[in-house]
Amino acid sequence: MEHALFIVHRTNPGKRDEVRAVWEKHMAPAIAKNDGHIDYFYCFDHQDHDVLRVFQLYSNAEAADSFLQHPNYAGYLQEVGPLLSNQPEVHTATPQWKKN
Repeated sequence: MEHALFIVHRTNPGKRDEVRAVWEKHMAPAIAKNDGHIDYFYCFDHQDHDVLRVFQLYSNAEAADSFLQHPNYAGYLQEVGPLLSNQPEVHTATPQWKKN
């Protein structure tokens, strides 16, 4: 059963572009090679320039949990931590319908 994540990251003021650079360094390559990711959207919020909104669709919950063990994820967390103002807001969901 597919597993979706909706994540909101709040950066320290003016640090959104730096967070994106860290994400591109660590996460983009790992996500591109991860078969468990069906879709991934990394978005800048239009109203708040210190907010990132991320949507991830995994093949299942196990694939999502497994990805957290990827070595790139640990490097990302270490480098991005000082650039974020708080912990990300994470919501999980089970897709009920999608346009193919």
